[in-house]
Amino acid sequence: MRLHRFAFAVNGQTLRVIVGGALAAVPAALALAQAPAAPQQQAPPQPMSFFVASVGKGDGANLGGIAGADAQCQSLAAAAGRGSATWHAYLSSQGQGAVNARDRIGSGPWYNARGQRVAQNLAELHGDTIEQARLGNALGKQFSLTEKTTVVNGVGDTPNQHDILTGSQADGRGYSDGADHTCNNWTSNGQGTAQLGHSDKQGGGNSSWNSAHPSRGCSQPNLVSTGGAGLFYCFAVTQ
Repeated sequence: MRLHRFAFAVNGQTLRVIVGGALAAVPAALALAQAPAAPQQQAPPQPMSFFVASVGKGDGANLGGIAGADAQCQSLAAAAGRGSATWHAYLSSQGQGAVNARDRIGSGPWYNARGQRVAQNLAELHGDTIEQARLGNALGKQFSLTEKTTVVNGVGDTPNQHDILTGSQADGRGYSDGADHTCNNWTSNGQGTAQLGHSDKQGGGNSSWNSAHPSRGCSQPNLVSTGGAGLFYCFAVTQ
């Protein structure tokens, strides 16, 4: 009996068919080869768990303390349909009962309003290891979005609003040197200074998202003249 050998590509793999005698089995093999691959299901988009506040409190660095900033984050998130999560502002404080910004925001991962991941965990967010510091996180102008999915004005835009209130060092911890880096723990719109990050990681020779330079003061005009608008980062502590 004569044997007939055929080879077909099926989903990237070679299918070999040996047929004895009549070629009745060939159409079935051809149909198998031409069958479309089963579509792969895409994972649903991740809910927003990070954003830059689209508006500040409007009173300079007087946010009503950290609690006032948290309430602003919660309100903006609720307006964007994510009020079911618990939101905290990325802010450090100083003095008695001081808190570190990195200790207030959960453990990640965090996603922006378009479902893009900005950091997997605290270590990646802050570059805790040499390798993580070298790679950096995904934050920057195209990823550090507001809760409305809008881009924050940065270097080259008018007005530049990339200065973000943090009161923090690059590792996400507050200062203990005795100087004011938090505008009197976010209650001053006059005396003092606030440590700022750059939402676009650009300008001033410092690309830090959370600790680029101090503000010129604590009033709204001071923050605007430095290159900001009194904005701050918001993170979901719970999903």
